Order: sequence, then C-alpha cells, then structure tokens
Amino acid sequence: MSRWPQRWARPCWVLLLRLGFLLLVTHAWCTKEENDLDDQDIMAEYFPATVEYALHSFNLRSRDTQAYRLVRILRAWKEKMDSMLAFSMELELRQTTCGKFEEDIDNCPFQESPETLSCFFTVSTQPWRTKFDLLNSTCE
Repeated sequence: MSRWPQRWARPCWVLLLRLGFLLLVTHAWCTKEENDLDDQDIMAEYFPATVEYALHSFNLRSRDTQAYRLVRILRAWKEKMDSMLAFSMELELRQTTCGKFEEDIDNCPFQESPETLSCFFTVSTQPWRTKFDLLNSTCE
C-alpha cells in the first residue's frame, strides 16, 4: 500500500513540470506578439517624421542645388537602444527639378533622368519632443 502513492507521485511531478513549461512558452509567445504590435504602432506613429528628417538632412548636406525626394522605402526597422528610439532605413531617392531650399519639395516633379540613389540612414529620435539626430547617412 505504501507503493501506491509513490507510483502516482512521479507522473504528477512530471505532469506539473510539463505544464509549467507550456505556460512559460505560451506566455513568451503572447508577449512577443504584443511586442510586435507595439513595434508596428511605434513605426506607424513616429516613422514618417523620421523619414522626413532624414531627407531634410540629406538635402541640406548635399552639394547639389536641386532637391532630392523619396521614391520609395526599400527597408525600415526600429533599432534597439536603451534610452531612445531609433530607426534605420534604406530609402530610394531621386533628384527633382526644384531647388533644395524651395518650400514644396514633396510635390516637385522628378528630373527626366531615371537615376536614383539608394541611401541608408539611422536616426535617433524623441518625437514627443520633436528631437532628431542623424547617426548614420550613407548613399550609393
């Protein structure tokens, strides 16, 4: 009779261990999904202003007199930094017919030349304070 509780104690212990592991895995999986949704919300809310800042900085530093405008976003992601928000992005740019200091560059037509630039930018931002810093800018 003393063997009966011991026989059941081991399977119950293994069952509890497996259930605990499943709960941990399930919790981690849900947390990752929630983090992905948070990242999507952050990208949707703060990324457009960051792209605008990267383009503005590029045009200011460019030696060309004509402005460049965004053709398309090739890739973009949120960087993991401790105390700030940062985005890295690959953008395809093309030169416009407007000067780089004109007001409405977004509606300016592209030059006839189909040549484009592929540029990589990393921008740290605190958009709630309208603060941006260009950390990296490389174009081909």
